[in-house]
Amino acid sequence: MEERVVLSNKGVGNILQFLTDVKYLLKGKVLVANVLPVFTAYWLSLYFAGERFRDHISLFLLTMIGSTLVISGALIINNWYEVDLDRKMVRTQKRPTVTGHFSMRAVLWAGIMTTILGLVTMLATTLEATVYSLLGWFVYVVLYTFWSKRKYTLNTVIGSISGAFTPLIGWAAVQPADHIVPIVLFAILFIWQVPHTMAVAIKRFDDYQAASVPMLPVVAGMDTAIRQNLLYIICLLPIPFFLFHLFGPILVIVSSLLTVGWIFLAAKGFSTKNLEKWAQMNLIYSLNYLVWLSFTMILLTV
Repeated sequence: MEERVVLSNKGVGNILQFLTDVKYLLKGKVLVANVLPVFTAYWLSLYFAGERFRDHISLFLLTMIGSTLVISGALIINNWYEVDLDRKMVRTQKRPTVTGHFSMRAVLWAGIMTTILGLVTMLATTLEATVYSLLGWFVYVVLYTFWSKRKYTLNTVIGSISGAFTPLIGWAAVQPADHIVPIVLFAILFIWQVPHTMAVAIKRFDDYQAASVPMLPVVAGMDTAIRQNLLYIICLLPIPFFLFHLFGPILVIVSSLLTVGWIFLAAKGFSTKNLEKWAQMNLIYSLNYLVWLSFTMILLTV
């Protein structure tokens, strides 16, 4: 009887360990932050097309499943390729590529097959949405992971282009993305990701320095990174005004308050004595900015 209990507990433990490994492999928070704009843009696209959400449940599921798989495939391949860097960084020590819980061959094939399955699923939506999915994957995997991350401080900007495709995917699953809303969302996501990533780079400065990754704080110093961080956040301020005629003053007010609050927080970086804590606060604020901006746009179109 005791042996059965031990075996049962071991089985549960193995399952939990597997799920934990998958979470680290997919960079859980990164995956969610990329899928949220897909949903937001999909919802908004239905609204401006005059369609009802309940009439397109199957399209919604295909879009969310397909985009999630493509994004997951890109993240898995990123983990596979960067295992040598991850071994040198404290924050990545629990990834299964580092611990050896998953073989490198299995991880590579998982990334390839997940990507293919995601793109095939996206083909069941629209060709345009599939192209945006492929472009986002290509920029993240080829231009960011394989080419620029180990060579240039501009890797952050290049990576941001990849994430900015996510609202185009959601919108184009319903109708062509030649509309002011997905274009503005693309711009917001592109700019937003730079200070979001900069907060990670400042918080994990020692890690990136140990791994010789040319992030801006490592190459140009903290003052330059803090200044660039602030400038990008300021650039967010006017963009939602382009949607005033569609969403009215509430969106502009909410987005402006969110951005001004972030500007004040970012400016404190010049005087703070604890950069790691300040960077963590910026990281949390950036995620809240994205969630609340998306939530506001959805509420205004319910």
